[in-house]
Amino acid sequence: MLNLLLLSLVKRKTTIEEKAVRIQNGEEELLSSLLDEYKPFIKKTVSSVCKRYITESDDEFSIGLIAFHDAIVKYNAEKGSSFISFSEVIIKRKVIDYIRKNGKYQDISVDMNNTDDEDLPSLHIEQLAAVDEYQRKEDARLRREEILQFTKQLEEYNLTFEDLIDASPKHEDARMNAINISRIVVNEMEFKDYLLAKKRLPIKKLEKTVSVSRKTIERNRKYIIAMCVILMGDYVYLKDYLKGRLG
Repeated sequence: MLNLLLLSLVKRKTTIEEKAVRIQNGEEELLSSLLDEYKPFIKKTVSSVCKRYITESDDEFSIGLIAFHDAIVKYNAEKGSSFISFSEVIIKRKVIDYIRKNGKYQDISVDMNNTDDEDLPSLHIEQLAAVDEYQRKEDARLRREEILQFTKQLEEYNLTFEDLIDASPKHEDARMNAINISRIVVNEMEFKDYLLAKKRLPIKKLEKTVSVSRKTIERNRKYIIAMCVILMGDYVYLKDYLKGRLG
């Protein structure tokens, strides 16, 4: 019985991720059925943000549905995370953004664009504070999970999170050079395949492609690999942190 249950769970996980890939490849007829199938998951995820039961008539549900669709389009099975984990992050962040931008709070009608903070009802302020607190806690939890996943993936390259901290170039221009090299590795299929297969940089070939010396590449090797891992993965928070540099 346990084996059958495990098999069914594995099948379910594989099915949604396979369907996401098939939809991306043009099988759009699968999209409606997948959205219908996962409406309960979307409602539950949105409700956890709004702190109340959400129905399909709520605007927040529509935002969650759109976010789930975006997750299908953006999901990459090769990046390590499960589709459910990836879509949960996307849904929660989209709904939180919507709540904060539109002032959508239960039993409250306030024009956020024409009302000063000091004129807001105390209940509205309390709900706004609750949303802010929820966002901080949820972001902290998801960020911890993401760092754990990142740390685990670094182990495949014989690196630790501490290695990344120690190996980070001290000067901004050196960091930018290292990040630009990581972009080249990720965008060039031959380099990327080499990194994924060998778990090391193709330094000889890189030396002929980039404008920095072999010594510089080797000195920043750990940092470059770590940036490649981030670029290749579904690291929402790490990419946000590095947005200005990763582009």
